[in-house]
Amino acid sequence: MKESREVMDVREAAVYLGICPATLYKYAMDGFVPAFKLGNRWRFKRSRLDEWMVELEGKSVIKNQRNQT
Repeated sequence: MKESREVMDVREAAVYLGICPATLYKYAMDGFVPAFKLGNRWRFKRSRLDEWMVELEGKSVIKNQRNQT
């Protein structure tokens, strides 16, 4: 079994999120997804991506609840 790394590159983070690397790169450039540059390469912390997904999920739940009323 492959060891899970805390800091991932674009390819690894894209696999983790289940999206295309090009989409993730665009999200990073736009500041939509939590990321940082190490040198000239984008890097993603697994823990920050997890927090970000929970935050997005919470916003989606609130939005759906508002739409149902």
